Amino acid sequence: MLEKLFKTTPNYALTILRVVLGIVFFAHGAQKMLGWFGGYGFSGTMGFFTQQMHIPAPLAFLAIAAEFFGGLGLILGLLSRVAAFGIAVNMLVAILTVHGQFGLFMNWGGTQKGEGFEYHLLAVAIAAAIIAEGAGALSFDATLARLLHHGGEPGTMEQVRTA
Repeated sequence: MLEKLFKTTPNYALTILRVVLGIVFFAHGAQKMLGWFGGYGFSGTMGFFTQQMHIPAPLAFLAIAAEFFGGLGLILGLLSRVAAFGIAVNMLVAILTVHGQFGLFMNWGGTQKGEGFEYHLLAVAIAAAIIAEGAGALSFDATLARLLHHGGEPGTMEQVRTA
């Protein structure tokens, strides 16, 4: 089972998608977890999620953790499928609970009450590709897959991919 979790192809397009999605979500997660980049930090975000949005505290914590640790995991290519799944769930919940009512498009002109869900939909699509195909090249997942498949013996990514 672990082999399937880490298995990936040496695809650089996946690597680009993974790293960019990771950077974006690490930044969003750092706003929520650490208060970086103009965010409110962990206690401020937890307060908003639980008091204003009425999200149960365990789910609010999971949302923050999925963005912060999921972003880190994607940047490193470590547990990429798990990280992408967490981000995809976050974005689907955001579409269903907040952004869906405002339509597809973002509020570029400031003429609507909220933001649409185009950004969230793109994140879900990118996460789905990572869940389906793995981390791509230059990832810890690829290294772990090789080690699991070969018992620590050197091997090629092609051997890992076809295992």
